[in-house]
This record gives sequence, C-alpha cells and structure tokens, in this order.
Amino acid sequence: MAKMFINGNWADALSGKTYEVRNPANGKVADTVPESGQEDVEATVQAAQAAFPGWADTSPDDRAAILRKGLQAVESQAQEIAAQLTAEQGKPLFEGSGELHHFLHGMEFYAGLASKIRGAQIPLPHALGKNAYGLVLRRPVGVCTGIVPWNFPLTLMGTKVGPALIAGNPIIIKPARTTPLATLKVIGLLNEAGLPPGVLQCLTGSGSVVGEGLIGHPAVRRVALTGSSETGRRVMQLAGPDFKRITLELGGSDPCIICPDANVKRAVSGVVVGRYWNAGQQCLAIKRLYLFERIYDTFVQKLVEKTKKLKVANGLEKDARLGPLHTAAQREEVEEQVADAVKRGAQILAGGKRPEGAAYEKGFFYLPTLLVDVPDDARIAQEECFGPALPVFKVKDWEEALARANNSVYGLGSSVWSRDLSAALRAAERLESGYTWINSAQIIYDELPFGGVKWSGLGKEHGSEALDYYLETKSVVVGPT
Repeated sequence: MAKMFINGNWADALSGKTYEVRNPANGKVADTVPESGQEDVEATVQAAQAAFPGWADTSPDDRAAILRKGLQAVESQAQEIAAQLTAEQGKPLFEGSGELHHFLHGMEFYAGLASKIRGAQIPLPHALGKNAYGLVLRRPVGVCTGIVPWNFPLTLMGTKVGPALIAGNPIIIKPARTTPLATLKVIGLLNEAGLPPGVLQCLTGSGSVVGEGLIGHPAVRRVALTGSSETGRRVMQLAGPDFKRITLELGGSDPCIICPDANVKRAVSGVVVGRYWNAGQQCLAIKRLYLFERIYDTFVQKLVEKTKKLKVANGLEKDARLGPLHTAAQREEVEEQVADAVKRGAQILAGGKRPEGAAYEKGFFYLPTLLVDVPDDARIAQEECFGPALPVFKVKDWEEALARANNSVYGLGSSVWSRDLSAALRAAERLESGYTWINSAQIIYDELPFGGVKWSGLGKEHGSEALDYYLETKSVVVGPT
C-alpha cells in the first residue's frame, strides 16, 4: 500500500482509512492509498509552518542544489515512474515518459532561477530626506498548497512545486484522488535528496475534505489550482475571506484557425496532436477547428484519414496512441456532447462510438471522433469537451473566423496556421486567450508564462512570472543615520 508524505515521513491517514486507485484501461487495482481527513490536514499545515522559517532562510543556491539532487534521483527511476503514471492515469507509455521529461525540464528551469530573484535599490527625492534611498525586498509568502488534476499529474505538480520551493516556501500537494501514485513516488525522491521535514508534503484523499481543508486553512497563504472553472469558483469562495493569493488555471475551449495558405500536411498533424494527445483530456487541447472554405474539403479528408489511423489501446501497449478516458463519467460526458451535436444535425466522419472487442470491455475507451455541420449552439461548441471529439466548422474569412473563435466563455489557448506571419500575428493580438500558437502544436514552454482569461482562470504559471505569485514585495525606506 502506498503512503502519504507528511513532515519528512511516509504516513498513513490518522483514521486508518484507505481507498483503491484503479487502472482506467482495465479496472484493475493499481494500489491502495490513505484516505486522509481534516486531522491530517491540520498536522500537515503545522509541519509546514514549522519548516517555513528555516527554508526561507536557506540560501537560494542551497535550495537549488537540493532540488537538482532530487531531480537526478527522479530521472534515474524514470521508466518505473512513467509506467506507474500510465497504470493510474491511462495515457500511453510514451506520453507518460514525455510528461516526466517535461516535469524534469520545468523543475530544472526553476532551479536555475533560484539565484536570480532580485530586489532593487531606488534613490528617493531629496525633498523628502537628503541621502535617503528605498529598497524593494522580495520574501516568500508562507505556507502554500497546490491542487493538482488527474490529466497531467506530474507536470502540473511541478509548475507549483518548482517556484514555491525556489522562492523559499513550504508547499503541500493535493493530487487528484485518482492519480496520486507517481506523484507520491516523485515527492518521496525529492525529499530524500535533503529537503527539511515539512517543506514538501503530500496528502491523498478527496477534494471536498482535503482540498477544501487546505484551501480554507487560515495558515495557508497561497493556493495554486489547476482544474475546472467550476472548481475555480469554489476556490475563490474558500480563499476570499482570508485574502489568500491564488492562481487558477482552468478549463478551455481552444479554437484553431487554418488559413488557405497554411502548410496543410503540418497543420493536419498539428491538429491531430493538439486534439487527441492524452485522449483529448487537456485544458489546452484544440476543441474547435475553423477551416477557410478554400481548403475545407481537402483538409477534412486528410484529417479523417489521419484520425482513423490512431490506435486506441491500453497505454502499456507499445503502439498505443490513445489510451482510455480517465473515468466512466468522463466518457459519458463526451458521448452526451457528441449525441447532442448529432441530434442538432451534425455528421460523424470518424469515431463517435466505443471500440469493440474484449480488450476494451473493462476500460473507458472511446474512438477519436470528428464531427462536421455542427451548429454553434451545440453543447460540444459551447462547453469544454474534455475528450477525443472535435467539431469542424467552415468560415469565409478572417473576420468570421476570429468572431466565432472568440465567441466562447473560455480563453485559455488558441492557434493559427498561416504562412502570412503578419496576418497570423494580427490574429494573435485579437484572439481572446492567454496563449496563442502560430504554426505550432500546443506545446507549453516552461520559459513562457501560461494562463487564461475569462472563464479560463487568473494568474500565470510557468516562466519567471510564476515566481511573482510566491513572493511578497516589500518597500523599505532608509534615511540618513
């Protein structure tokens, strides 16, 4: 049985309760983990409070050295960790390995920033005191918590742990109830590298008990969430009374615009990766595709051909390209969205059903799906579709494409394919999203800030900008002695 990591030690829940984590490809038990409660939350927060002063006073270089030592240990067990991630989450093994690599790269990026956190010295007007000057100090905010979803458990943990630790804060990670195993393994290895007890901890259990307990605890000063827009609203309700610092990376319904002058071959490949990676369970996935009339028929034909070639299988199979959806409820939601579109007049050109055969009976599999003639008021066009189904729309020109792309409550990502970079850059300025890709698949770079607008969230993760949310800025005036 797996254990939580509290105050430098592996631990069971104080209640002794446990629950099972199951493989979404076959329903088998991957492991059993503690079902923590409010008493575990309290113990973990107290440990973080005790660890804060010492870690805040640890030199940036020493923080980075400990982190890098831990990352080396994680990398040495990469195959085991990736297999564990596939077993609990469902994604193909090559995707799990890619996620771990992304995690390592992101954490190394923040380790490199440790010694580059700068304050400032500012001369002040003599009229207010001759020879006076000002200092701008940057100090860690205090106890942090990171609420991590099930779709990318490792990378989305890293975007919270990296900046929190480098800035001098202790952080408590709450992984998704269904994907705690690889996270626990990684957190254990990072701690074994020399992190002081209480600096990096992990609690498993439900969001309603553990997650809300951490968010609402008065000693927790910083909350970072990746999750749905609905969950983001709940976090704001819980964090608001104590004026906690929050970042919310939430849902998306990302538009992709393909222009007549686009490199069709590259764009088709980009759309397939952008929609079907992780079985479409990405906040930043392409979820609405807008094709100019001149290339519509050709592009759709090539897209259908490539989509039908994707192999759906248990993620541990060597040539699997789509694993199962993560839960039965997730698959049912996608099925309902597709059925609603068909009811309103849409046509299915690929997929639209569960795969058949004994290998799929116990898992939550669904074929990669393409729909055309989808009305704008269909659920799949209005809601976030968190699965492998893509509606395709025809547009006349840039004005129509941009207007329909922006006609959404979400604003996380967007993408444009065109050889005319001037036009593409103008479109990027007008697209209502926090991130735009031009002639590129949806790859998040640790070097650039990431976050959405509208219902897609508040604040930024990634980039040096992420550190701003883990540091308090303080002004000091120094007068003449």
